[in-house]
Amino acid sequence: MRQAGTNLPKVGRYNRAVVLDQIQLADGISRVEIAQKTGLTPQTVSGIVRRLLDEGIVREDGASRGAGGGKPRTTLRVNADAGNAVGLVFDPVELTCSVVDLLGRPLVVKRRPTPPGTDPTHVVAAMADLVAEVLTEADVPRGNVLGLGLATPGPIDQRNGMIVAPPQLAHWTRVPLQQMLSDATGLPVTLDNDATAAAVGERWSGAGRGVANFAYLFFGTGIGGGLVLNHQVYRGGSLNAGEFGHSTVVSDGPECYCGNRGCLEGLANPSAIVAETHRRLVDKPGGSVLSPAFDRDPASVDHAAVQLAAGAGDPVAAAVIDEAAQHVATVAVTIANFIDVDLIILGGHGIQHVEARYVGAVATALTARPLARHIRVVQVEASPLGADAAVVGSAALVLHATYSPQLSSLVLD
Repeated sequence: MRQAGTNLPKVGRYNRAVVLDQIQLADGISRVEIAQKTGLTPQTVSGIVRRLLDEGIVREDGASRGAGGGKPRTTLRVNADAGNAVGLVFDPVELTCSVVDLLGRPLVVKRRPTPPGTDPTHVVAAMADLVAEVLTEADVPRGNVLGLGLATPGPIDQRNGMIVAPPQLAHWTRVPLQQMLSDATGLPVTLDNDATAAAVGERWSGAGRGVANFAYLFFGTGIGGGLVLNHQVYRGGSLNAGEFGHSTVVSDGPECYCGNRGCLEGLANPSAIVAETHRRLVDKPGGSVLSPAFDRDPASVDHAAVQLAAGAGDPVAAAVIDEAAQHVATVAVTIANFIDVDLIILGGHGIQHVEARYVGAVATALTARPLARHIRVVQVEASPLGADAAVVGSAALVLHATYSPQLSSLVLD
């Protein structure tokens, strides 16, 4: 991709996004503070803010005095009711849909099973029905919707809006899902992989707000990741960066569908955790609160049951989760050594009820093992968005693309 020059309209749009980004990140900010933080002149900031007020995207909310006293400064905030975005997560097992306001706060979240079978047409029809249902329940008119963010398993061809042969979806080879969903809903669709979407959600309204450099590990049916570097979402050359789940953590481990052996995803995804729990329940009968249910019906000891038992301190379930968390910690140390991020966020429904066990293992490793730990320790946090991280993030894809400053918009056609 060639680099290009820029022009004044592009600079103007970028500066507008920079100002709006500061207002969105702050819990109330003045024009003077925006100028100080961005390096823009007070006149430029005032002109941009005036236009944002006229458009209704920003509102004035009282006044406060600066640290040195003087004339009161008008406080600016994002007008959360000025627009909405819809988020949709396509998981092989479940569809999740939400509508959010301009601050990324979900108004409604709904889930339904992904239709069985492999026909994309049926799945898209179910997606469109779910979007309509969510908008109706939230009482949001379509005219108020900026767009629909769609988060899917990777790999994806983002430039052409295609989902490309995801391993858990047989026969989904180069399906033009972006255009199909746009046609079905009448909304512009922004497509990204689920982990990157979750990272965007963290930047917009989660633990990554205002953090310049962070990595996000997303735990769903598989394990993925997203990167924000220097406040910009990093997607890589093919726009599929962040496949942390395919880092080798056991050199002679099981073969992964990606071609590697001993991948994090293969050892710590829900299916692997359930299989290991079942193995231990067979080896040590009666040693767990899960044993009676396992004896009656092994299928009843699913991933949710293991998570709940581990969260309550059951020795068998906790040992399985802790082993998976150690594998995650190894990958987190590699991320810290390679990319030198300030923060690592863990989120997604795959660690629900056991977030503390994962965070504890990763935090301990980040304190002791990265090369630069004597300069500063990388922080680790569980996502405050929890199981809704991906769906809030998918909606935030629209907000991010519409309102956040994108350096690429200055230099690329």
